[in-house]
Amino acid sequence: MLVDAIRAEGFRLSRNRTALFWSLAFVPILSVAIGALTSFVLKGSETKILGDEKMPEELKAALAGGTLDMADALVTAAGNLANPLVLLFVLIGAATLYAGDYRWETWRLITARNSRINLLLAKLAVVAVLALTAMGFMLVASVIENLIKAAVFERSLTFALTGEMAGQFLGFAALSGLRILQFAMMGMLAAVVTRSLLAALFVPLVFGIAQFFSPQMLGPMGVMPDAWLSVLVNPGAATDAIQAAIAGGVRAAALPDGLLLKAWVSLTLWTLVPLAGALAWFRRQDLSKE
Repeated sequence: MLVDAIRAEGFRLSRNRTALFWSLAFVPILSVAIGALTSFVLKGSETKILGDEKMPEELKAALAGGTLDMADALVTAAGNLANPLVLLFVLIGAATLYAGDYRWETWRLITARNSRINLLLAKLAVVAVLALTAMGFMLVASVIENLIKAAVFERSLTFALTGEMAGQFLGFAALSGLRILQFAMMGMLAAVVTRSLLAALFVPLVFGIAQFFSPQMLGPMGVMPDAWLSVLVNPGAATDAIQAAIAGGVRAAALPDGLLLKAWVSLTLWTLVPLAGALAWFRRQDLSKE
């Protein structure tokens, strides 16, 4: 029965071209366009930039040419798959899935054919596929962006993938997928509690903004960024800490003792608690008027 529900939700989403465009295609297209424009602008200002001593050395190094390692570029891209733009636009498709039946008053037509738990878990499964697809599109966009960069700056290409880099790529990708699901999970809870598509969109955004500024709010109270409270209220910072551990090297060595455990606890709670709340609320919800 769960498989049937997943197929039904996937079919419905596949027919919603607007949601698919904004969730999957818009950010990759924007990323490629900005990356290409940046490369052409930098190429046009190459002489000026290389002759200015105040310019950052990283920028000068990028203009100096040399080999472009596509494997390293993919690992870097994998670490940025859950950036704020991706979170925002994948949320459009997730909110459409979570709140669509409330908006169109179709819950009462389908709850008789399957259990409520299966119906909600099916939406979550399709959102997971949506997140993975969006990540794949972003990786393709990164490849295109780097190919354009190589062509503009006349840099040769190489693909020197090591075992360590492959592990980092998989770790970054898995963590990014988990972060996207965690962020969308707040949309599920908001949709079930409020029965509103707008709430499913804006509640996660409000929480995300508040969490981003939580270090600035907690700092004056004497709460350090690596304290339990700081990490528990900010799953974004928890994700950054786990990513640093996956990256290894200097970033991992700079992590305070015990921060990694706090980060995993925070990310797990922010993923499972909204899911449990949504399932519990939905099971008791009156859908007779939906």
